[in-house]
This record gives sequence, C-alpha cells and structure tokens, in this order.
Amino acid sequence: MSAAVAPERVTFVLPTFNEEGVGEVVGEIRRLHPGSAVLVVDDGSSDRSAELAAAAGARVIRHPYNKGNGAAVKTGLRNAASEFVVLLDADGQHPPQDAARLIEKLGEYDLVIGARAAGAETQWGRRVANSVFNGLASYLAGLPIPDLTSGFRAGRRDRLLEFVHLYPNGFSYPTTSTLSFVRAGYDVAFVPVTTRLRRRGRSKIRPLQDGVGFLLIILKLITLYNPLKFFLPLAAAFAALGAAYGTLSFLVRGRIANGAVLAWITAMFVFLIGLISEQISALRSERRDS
Repeated sequence: MSAAVAPERVTFVLPTFNEEGVGEVVGEIRRLHPGSAVLVVDDGSSDRSAELAAAAGARVIRHPYNKGNGAAVKTGLRNAASEFVVLLDADGQHPPQDAARLIEKLGEYDLVIGARAAGAETQWGRRVANSVFNGLASYLAGLPIPDLTSGFRAGRRDRLLEFVHLYPNGFSYPTTSTLSFVRAGYDVAFVPVTTRLRRRGRSKIRPLQDGVGFLLIILKLITLYNPLKFFLPLAAAFAALGAAYGTLSFLVRGRIANGAVLAWITAMFVFLIGLISEQISALRSERRDS
C-alpha cells in the first residue's frame, strides 16, 4: 500500500479557452481539495474566463493568443510548483470529486488516467474514433488501454515534463503522453470516472479538421511507438497476396504474373520501412534515457 499524497504536493492544472464556467470548477476544486494549488492557463480567451478563474482563487497564466489545448497543458506543467499535477478540462465535464481516486494512486503509479465509460461520448463519430484509438493503442502497447484520449489524468510532474517536447499543441496530448509513459516502462493505471453530459461550456472539437488530425495521429502512433507491430503484418499480407496470386497465375498461365512480383516487392519495401522506423523509435528512446 502506497503512502497517501499530501494535498500540498498536488497542483490542479486547467487549460482554458473561452470557458466562463471555469470559475465554478475552480471553486469546486478548492472546496473539495483545500490544500492543493489550482493553476488555470488561459489560452487567449476573449471572454471573462481569466477574470472569473482568478476571482475563484486560482493562479492564472495567460497566453497572448490561442495556441491550443496541448500548448496550455505544457505551460501548466512548466509553471506548476508541485511534485504531482492533476489535469482536467475547464468545461466541467470532469467532476473534481473523482480526482481524489486518481490522487490516491499517485504514490504507486507514475500516471493515473480517468477512464470514461464506453458510452460517455454522446456523438457517435467521437465514440467510433475513441474506440479505434483505444484498440490501436492497446495493440501497439501490448496492454489494455480503455481510454486513450481522456484529458482527466494525474501524474508525476517530472515524468510528464520528460516527454513535453513530444506533446502537440492541439487536443492529442493525452494520446501522446499515455503511450510515451507505456513505451518508457513507467507505471500507468486507469481508474473509472464519471462524466457530466451537460458541460458548463461547449466542446472545442471540430469534426472535419480534427477528423483529419485523427488520421495523422494514428500514423504518428504507429511510427513513434511500435512500428513493426503495424508494418510487419502489412508486409506479411502483401507477401501472402503475392504468393497466392503467383501460384494461381502459374497454374493457370504457366508463369508468375507481374502483379505477384509487384506484391512481393511492396512487401519488402513495407518491411524495410517498418525496420527503419523501429530503429528510429529505439534511438529516440535511448537518447531520452541517456
């Protein structure tokens, strides 16, 4: 059993952009976790978000313009003065009372992620996207990852800063941080949490633009964290296709078709790309550890 983490060792970090309900969230955190610090990073809001957060008792850092959710998280991590941090959205979808269950595991784990229920997202497109993310991440990591994209998480600040250069400025920093911790061999836990369907603010996700970003993130996950787990089966599939087509064409026409040769060449190139990507990924990990 790990020792309890004292409240003064924890800072709540809330990235905020045009969320005037942030004052209510800050007030709730201060009531439930009176010994912890609250840091709000205002990401260039044009409303009264910063003013209301400060009035509720939070320390506020302002970006001069909107940089992105991930950029606000990075600013919060760099400016928090505690050993541990709790990251949560400012729109009220994450009940602050659930943070206690994440914090109590921080003495044992390096990163504790609040895992939402499968039906927590009301939009079917986002539910499908999250399912794909979770399935792909679980395959790449080799362990079950029930909620890869949850922004509600608690962790050791020094560990989170270790990978800060990899975090994108947009909404995909949870994806990158989770797999970075797993890849580095740090201890990661998932704790079931509730979500409020009626948020105090509105979602900043843009379906079209973020849908394209979703595809790019998938490619990034593959090339960064376990390239051969993707490229090796793909190369094997092309090789098997070439073998089947080549055998069929030889039996029917007495010669191996050009398409079969092309499939074998493709298999070889895909395998080589995976091998090179694996070496680059290993070198990146070695550089981090040195």
